[in-house]
Amino acid sequence: MKVLIIGGGGFLGSGITRKLIKEGNTVTILGRKEYFEFKNLVTCIKADIRNRSDMMLALKNQDIIFHTAAIPGIWGDYNEFYLTDVIGTENIVNACFANKVKKLIYTSSPSVIFNGTDMAGVDEKTPYPDKYLCHYSKTKAIAEKCVMNANGYKNLATVCLRPHLIWGPGDPHILPRLINRSKSRKLVCVGNRMNMVDMVYVDNAVNAHIKASKYLCLDGPVAGNCYFVSDGKPVNLWKWIDDLLMSLDLPVVTKSISYENARLLGALLETAYKIFGVKSEPRMTRFLAAQLAKSHYFNISKARNDFNYKPIVSPEEGMKRLINYYFSHQED
Repeated sequence: MKVLIIGGGGFLGSGITRKLIKEGNTVTILGRKEYFEFKNLVTCIKADIRNRSDMMLALKNQDIIFHTAAIPGIWGDYNEFYLTDVIGTENIVNACFANKVKKLIYTSSPSVIFNGTDMAGVDEKTPYPDKYLCHYSKTKAIAEKCVMNANGYKNLATVCLRPHLIWGPGDPHILPRLINRSKSRKLVCVGNRMNMVDMVYVDNAVNAHIKASKYLCLDGPVAGNCYFVSDGKPVNLWKWIDDLLMSLDLPVVTKSISYENARLLGALLETAYKIFGVKSEPRMTRFLAAQLAKSHYFNISKARNDFNYKPIVSPEEGMKRLINYYFSHQED
């Protein structure tokens, strides 16, 4: 098949790219910068999803689209999130229609249904909240709805996946942040250390996307739906962090703050940053406080049943690989 991976040079996207190359597909990746590691393996397109004409050209003669692109982080100007997540996704959907693309697989996020309270084993029936704690969640939810609503129009089959906290070797988000804050002794436990969360090892997230794409067809159960995907077993967030830091010979978390105080601090910092136009991300936000203190894990039965999803790498094996990767790249 002819496959275009939007965001194909990112953490998840690059994993999907490598897997699809191995399976013999004709792969193209699209992003806003050069991805030299793939230059001799796939066709690389430098383009901006916010530009509709770019998408119309990029999606020409493609069969399957994986849309993994998004703004990383939870802080910033709403318009920037909206342009990338919403307008960008609308451009991709319209380009799918115009180019008669058969399948669109969109990488969403469990944060689209996160309302700041404990979410223990919830499933896809959980409604979107009335209010969001950050722009990322709100705009990802709008984009997710756009993709699901597009299913069936002009023979396009769509599906949305909600991987939670993708981790593993090469992770550019979770691991660097933990390491930097541990080394600077700035890691602070929020809450009572009892919250359970879902995570998904990168190979499992890749497997979920490719499995969903293979089962995706207009007359099947996958089309027009969204799915949680994870490692299948929630972990105690703060024990997981401490165990990881100890394995990396880094300081564990010793400081703590209550959820109530962290949320208040987040609200104050958000207000101050907005008033003074500070562009960098605050040390604490209301969304971050809730993510660090509340439980958020999900029922993945629907993914298991509809497209035979199952984790291919256990959390224990994933941790071994991550630790080995860290120590092998210390000189870098």
